[in-house]
This record gives sequence, structure tokens and C-alpha cells, in this order.
Amino acid sequence: MVYSAGIKVMDNIYATDNLDFIYQALKSDGRLGRLVDELRKALDCYSDDEQNVAIRENIVFRQFVDRLLTDRERAVFYGLPEGCRMRENAKILSPENLKCGMHVWIGEGAILDASGGLEIGDHTSIGPGVYVWTHSSHMTNIFKANYPGSELIVRKPTKIGSGVFLAGPSVVSAGTVIGDRTLVQPMSYITESFEGKCVVGGNPARLINKL
Repeated sequence: MVYSAGIKVMDNIYATDNLDFIYQALKSDGRLGRLVDELRKALDCYSDDEQNVAIRENIVFRQFVDRLLTDRERAVFYGLPEGCRMRENAKILSPENLKCGMHVWIGEGAILDASGGLEIGDHTSIGPGVYVWTHSSHMTNIFKANYPGSELIVRKPTKIGSGVFLAGPSVVSAGTVIGDRTLVQPMSYITESFEGKCVVGGNPARLINKL
């Protein structure tokens, strides 16, 4: 027999019996009741207004489903071109505004905000924990106008060229351009544009070497 998380599981039980066994174990120690209570709390918060429906369909449900997929399958699920791969927990915000090249790799936990228009060239890698932004909302906080659709949200198109290696964790600011064949070192903050064929890094990022 095997012990897992305090539950005794027999090796020779069939799959259907396993499910019943887990159900009984959860029920007997109160965990099932607590789970039901949490679900009821969640349902009490449920709202079908236009914004919540859009968020649920484009983010919540997608994030749930893509946990079942491999990196190649996930890229197809998000409509990315041939040869692309997208690792778990990565997000694409406003994917309808993303123009993505072929053979792009997106690492774990990366966030690609395409709300202001985002372009990524062929054969580019976006490292784990990289945040690419096409909008800025800090003015909504300064002027206490932090609500959905605030007129103080600024959107600017961002472009990442082909053959770029963008190591993570790093941040790319809205409105910047990273030229073709650029190596961005880890922990970089891109606040200005770079022509390409170079190594950049730092906070804020600066030119380190030409390639």
C-alpha cells in the first residue's frame, strides 16, 4: 500500500474503485464539505455581466483547459503558427491583437499583453517569467481613476523581432521595439528600443555588445 497526503491507497484497486475510495476519504474527514463550501462561496460571487463573461471565456476557461495540453498542443489551442510552443501558465492577453511568427517559444509564466498591438517575429524565444506590455495604467492610480476602461490607460504597439532571445525574468515596456537577432539578458527592463544584432541587459536595459 502507498500513503499519499495522509490517505491510504491500495495498489490493486481499479480506477473506478479508486474514485469512490477518494470520495469516501474526503467525505469522512470533512474535506469534501469544505470544498463544497468554497464552491458555494464562489458561486455567490458569480456574475454574468459582459466583462465577466469575456474574462471567463478568454482567460479563466482557457487557463483551465490548457493544463491538459503539451507545449505544442497549447500553441495550436491559442492559434499560434506552425512550430510554436507555449509552456504552462503562460498567458496571452487580447490574443486577437497578437501577430506571431513561426517557431516562437513562450516560456512558463510569461505574460504577453497584446491589447495595444504586439508583434513577435519568427524563431524568437520569450523566456520564463517575461512580461511584455503594450499598455500602461499607472496614471489611473496617480489620479485615482483605477477602473475598467479608464481613459487614462495608454496603449502603444510593441514589437519583438525575429531571432530574438528574450531571457527571463525580464520586462518589456509598452511602445518599445527589440530588433532582429537581439539577446536580452535575464533580469532586464526594456524601456527603450534597440535596433538589433546586439546584446542588451540591465535595469534599465542598455547596449552591452554588438553582434
